[in-house]
This record gives sequence, structure tokens and C-alpha cells, in this order.
Amino acid sequence: MEITGSLSLIGYGIATLGPAIAIGLIFAALLNGIARQPEAAGLMRPQAILGFAVAEALAILAFVGLFIA
Repeated sequence: MEITGSLSLIGYGIATLGPAIAIGLIFAALLNGIARQPEAAGLMRPQAILGFAVAEALAILAFVGLFIA
């Protein structure tokens, strides 16, 4: 039995774990902060969205690295 394919796909799958965990932690921190101080929700949301964008950029960078490698 011969296995064909690219090992870079496995690397991409592993590389997406970091951004996925980061997005989960950012969302958890946002919910925790809003639960503690609901009046500050307007200040926390833009920072969380920026954090989501940065974490998602890491996933896109890993996707580009899939095709380069």
C-alpha cells in the first residue's frame, strides 16, 4: 500500500492550531471582560476584533506557506 500526497498538508493542519487556539482565548477573554464590566463592552470589542484579525492573518500566512514549500 503506497501513500501519496504532500506532507505540507499535515504541516498546514498543525499550523492552523495556533490561530484557532488564539481566537478561542481572545473570545474567552472578551466574554470574561464583558461579564465583569458590561459598561466597557464598547471599548473591548474593537480590540478583540483587531486580535481576531491578527490571529487570522497567521492562519493565512500558514496557508501561503503551504504553496511555497
